[in-house]
Amino acid sequence: MSSLNASLSGWTGRRVWIVGASSGIGRATAEALLRRGAVVFASARNAQELQVLAQAHPWAIAKPLDVTSAGAVAGAARDIFAAGPLDLVVYCAGHYKPMRATAFDIDEALRHLQVNYAAALVLLDAVLRPLLAQGRGHISLVSSVAGYGGLPNSLAYGPTKAALINLSQALYMDLQASGVGVSVVNPGFVETPLTAPNRFRMPALVTAAEAAEAMIGGWERGEFEIHFPKRFTRTLKLLSLLPFGLYQWVVRRATGL
Repeated sequence: MSSLNASLSGWTGRRVWIVGASSGIGRATAEALLRRGAVVFASARNAQELQVLAQAHPWAIAKPLDVTSAGAVAGAARDIFAAGPLDLVVYCAGHYKPMRATAFDIDEALRHLQVNYAAALVLLDAVLRPLLAQGRGHISLVSSVAGYGGLPNSLAYGPTKAALINLSQALYMDLQASGVGVSVVNPGFVETPLTAPNRFRMPALVTAAEAAEAMIGGWERGEFEIHFPKRFTRTLKLLSLLPFGLYQWVVRRATGL
């Protein structure tokens, strides 16, 4: 069963809030939705990039904030909902730095936790009540296939993405009868500033614009899990079903790590 949510289509006039919209997948998604006629509230720390986006698109509204600041997120949410209902809230902010246990960095590990997971909870705290009050809308959390299972170089990143997947599943079950939809986005490798530090070949690499189109297509089809590119993500899904001994052997052989 793929259509677990109501379809999000007919984007003209729809109001969307994207947190993490200054670069990468978030920026590309904002631009793609703006081209379709949506009104996009764009949030991130980089106020300059948000202004560039707003100047280029008349329906883009810059709402700069630090996602780790509960006060800033709550204030932005109050302003946005005061102007009208929201159709879609997207959490796309993220932090990634390759890490292995042989070079463990507690500060970096906690930074991943703060940006990738705790800040998503802060956003939920700001939007759940007004979404439930309006009786409609959709929450989409951008996770990663790194959340499917442990991977080399992903000691800090992967667990936070696994937490987002679990969170999305619990949210869906709690909100299914409320009229508020939930989806989780699990991209493979996407060419963004986040993945630029990788020093290995990234299989099935897609552009941020391709990622945005895949996400929008998933929302339009009412999917709960939006994963892409399928030729890569389906392989990882199958791998995650293997006994761990076999799983780790295949991953080591495939990555050389």
